[in-house]
Amino acid sequence: MIPRYSLPGMADVWSEQNKFDKWLEIEILACQAQSELGNIPHSALLKIKRKARFDVRRIEQIEEKTKHDVIAFLTNLSENIGPDSKYVHLGMTSSDILDTSLSVLMKEAGGIMSQDLHRLKDVLKRRALKHKYTPIIGRTHGVHAEPTTLGLKFALWYEETKRNIDRLNRAIKNISFGKLSGAVGNYANIDPAVEKYVCRKLGLKPAPISNQILQRDRHAEYLTTLAIIASSIEKFCTEIRNLQRTEILELEEPFTKGQKGSSAMPHKRNPILCERLCGMARLVKSNALASLDNMVLWHERDISHSSVERIIIPDSTILVDYLLNKFIYIVSNLMVYPENMRSNIHASGGLVFSQRVLLLLVRKGYTRETAYEIVQENAMQARQGKQSFRELVSKDRRVKKCLSPKEISGCFDLDYYLKRVDFIFRRVFRG
Repeated sequence: MIPRYSLPGMADVWSEQNKFDKWLEIEILACQAQSELGNIPHSALLKIKRKARFDVRRIEQIEEKTKHDVIAFLTNLSENIGPDSKYVHLGMTSSDILDTSLSVLMKEAGGIMSQDLHRLKDVLKRRALKHKYTPIIGRTHGVHAEPTTLGLKFALWYEETKRNIDRLNRAIKNISFGKLSGAVGNYANIDPAVEKYVCRKLGLKPAPISNQILQRDRHAEYLTTLAIIASSIEKFCTEIRNLQRTEILELEEPFTKGQKGSSAMPHKRNPILCERLCGMARLVKSNALASLDNMVLWHERDISHSSVERIIIPDSTILVDYLLNKFIYIVSNLMVYPENMRSNIHASGGLVFSQRVLLLLVRKGYTRETAYEIVQENAMQARQGKQSFRELVSKDRRVKKCLSPKEISGCFDLDYYLKRVDFIFRRVFRG
């Protein structure tokens, strides 16, 4: 059974413990680099590495007074390290820790979401292959168009999920940068070698240039990528919701034993999971807008982005992780009703085959305008419900004049619309 979501893993990324662990790692790595440069005695480095530790509650207690989280953290370290704490944070500014650690955390979160997307891709592929030739009516503007297959619908979602994987990989790559360049980014009080050393150890690259912070276009790209992923899930869920409507009922999200649909109407089986994901996607999209606003800061930086990011980055990654895992569950357990699909295809009395008749009449010598007029006239009569479109076409003297009964019958062959499915699948699934 596929787990419904992997929220604890993502929540751990954004825990206070993990955040301060990253801060401590950066500070110790910086001390190691400074020691190699001769700026910190080796004996002091050994004491720092041995004694450096923190307590989350103590940091919170100190911050109540200092109103500054990094200073509270450094104060707690100094309480444990002692006099050699004077070598910690040498030549650095708060954002050297904050932004570099945030990049590491966003990279970790991105890895979890990447795994989710690959699992979704695999589930969609299985569904696509299973329903490769399951006929379903295509709908444009919400109105019956021409037959297609359910497999093609899943294949379409599969291909979009592949693009989301590529987008996320690019966003992770562009957020995987750190900076330890000092108060305004000019390395006045810190050697660039420290930055290079720390970033290499953390699996990051040094930003080619920064001011006090990493530039927020990196974070905005990451958040807008998450918004696109959330919008894809919303799109897929909206399709399922529409196909679960009573008068359609071609697909239905899982409905478990003992589940209730309505406090008033016992017959109800509502698409609550898909509706939930559609609602959550709106939050991710709104967070992306805030990330774009965060790009605009005063001079070398202000602090207006900081409070926003403490909410939108953890929340968006947790939400997208939830969206992906819940949608994997939905697709894996989706109920499919092929009989209803076939019934809906034929519900219009053959109207959905109108283009086949049109094209064959053109091939037999009619102008497109004349053929269109003939077919539309019969289609409009069929829509009034007196006779089916097929019956009307078969009796129309203008059609009978150039098409044999066998040719007319062939226009209503469902298999005609499936002839290129294999070609599309080879192109999408590469064989």
